[in-house]
Amino acid sequence: MGAVDLGGGREHGKKGKKKKKRRVGVRMDMTPLVDVAFLLLTFFMLTTTFSLPKVMEINLPPSETKSEITEASLLLLRILEDGRIFWSLGTEKPRSLEVKELRGFLKERINANANLITLVKVDRKSKYSNMVKIIDELHLAQITRFSLAPLLDQDKKIVEQALL
Repeated sequence: MGAVDLGGGREHGKKGKKKKKRRVGVRMDMTPLVDVAFLLLTFFMLTTTFSLPKVMEINLPPSETKSEITEASLLLLRILEDGRIFWSLGTEKPRSLEVKELRGFLKERINANANLITLVKVDRKSKYSNMVKIIDELHLAQITRFSLAPLLDQDKKIVEQALL
């Protein structure tokens, strides 16, 4: 609601002088505006659905844990910048592997060796989605013992030599 104050009907002063115009006062009632603002605020707060974070639980070992790993129980997965995957056991020559064959391959390896530890080396220039796909495949193959590491220049040279 608004109201205009016209200043009333009183006029004082001498007849010959110019009359000062009185400033018209406007008063605005802000109560309905505040009510509507709070109504909209509560409406949007109550009708909005909050998106839950989509995360994968990763259990980290204690910081003082050290264990000896034999070469036969270390599966090395190298993911290059373009998304190609190369695998090797221990110090063997790396071999190429397709993403669609990865889950079956991992299940086969974990069935052959229950103490298998997987080391995933991802190129820093590779897409983040490549690493997420590999971790998802490890999870679906029920491999719980894996580690992530960056792909070093030495690893790139080893893969290049394997391609020749």
